[in-house]
Amino acid sequence: MARANYVFTSESVSEGHPDKVADRISDTVVDAFIEADPEARVACETMVTTNRIILAGEVRAGRPGGDKGANKAFTRDIIASLQPKVRAAVKDIGYAQKGFHWEKAKFACYLHGQSAHIAQGVDATAKKEEGAGDQGIMFGYACSETPEMMPASLQYSHNILKRLADARHSGERPELEPDAKSQVTLRYENGKPVEVVAVVVSHQHSKKLGDKSYSQPRFADLVKPYAASVFPDGLVTKKTKWHINPTGKFEIGGPDGDSGLTGRKIIVDTYGGASPHGGGAFSGKDPTKVDRSAAYACRYLAKNVVAAGLAERCTIQISYAIGVAKPTSFYVDLHGADSIDPAILEAALPDLMGGCTPRAIRTHLKLNRPIYARTAAYGHFGRQPDNEGGFTWERDDLVEELKRLA
Repeated sequence: MARANYVFTSESVSEGHPDKVADRISDTVVDAFIEADPEARVACETMVTTNRIILAGEVRAGRPGGDKGANKAFTRDIIASLQPKVRAAVKDIGYAQKGFHWEKAKFACYLHGQSAHIAQGVDATAKKEEGAGDQGIMFGYACSETPEMMPASLQYSHNILKRLADARHSGERPELEPDAKSQVTLRYENGKPVEVVAVVVSHQHSKKLGDKSYSQPRFADLVKPYAASVFPDGLVTKKTKWHINPTGKFEIGGPDGDSGLTGRKIIVDTYGGASPHGGGAFSGKDPTKVDRSAAYACRYLAKNVVAAGLAERCTIQISYAIGVAKPTSFYVDLHGADSIDPAILEAALPDLMGGCTPRAIRTHLKLNRPIYARTAAYGHFGRQPDNEGGFTWERDDLVEELKRLA
């Protein structure tokens, strides 16, 4: 039986964290390829360090009716266009520092053509439906702890950094620099968050705070109101512990302070440890990769289950074999809710997305669009669907159909 009373912690990192810089760059590459060819294949890894940006991985793109030579040239042209897009992404994050500068950092690109042996497993033929890009397991999760149907400890951690980033980008707080981390510890009673036990914020900063030199107490006074503002009334108490830049100065940050790699913040990207994770990263991968698209599908289905009132928590697992379209398994856990037999959902949910084949998922969620750079920071889930087609997996448009199953 699940515990009702406990303390739980999740963390988040800002868009300027070195690993998130790498994720943003990799997803900028995905967007560039999908914008040129909605059926493009991309597996891009990025490394960032002191004034260096390095891309590596496999790509494929083409135009309808193009021959092999023309498509190779088309792919080369997209690769050649990447450098200014990557630099623009780094500029948008806010890096114009001596140790990592959007314009001055050295850029190296080692992207090359996708392996034909991988492509043959994914490509559809007259005899075979498009298969999964790899084997693996993916999870989706939703809960009733927050309006976003996300674990509260993670949602508040994201919200703290987003609030501080908004203040930095607007010019309201020019003392703030891009790199930051947050952590929120909540006390739960009867499975519901009732108190903020502790908040940790480590935020890169300039040498001066306004016209005064940096001091830890002064910086804490600057940051704390922004962090406190994200919590509902009553959660922060006199006993809440605040740790703001607990080590002291944090002037050297981002890729100059620590190297960054694509895909190293998968728990931040998903559910903050409140749900299992299959192990695959999202950023840098086109949606034929089920690591990404099937995880989005599982979140979409789990969120609709909770939104329909069938459970307060829902976990969904799906698995695939490389080159095979049909999932090898589909599992639903309602964490003790008895409003519906999970087996009914296991039978019905895949059919609501065309059997959850890779092509059906991409079609249902409209994933063959350049919508991925916006996912790279502050979580892939718990976001609002936008007017450009981003975050379609956060829709709750299956609710009425699911209610009829109960």
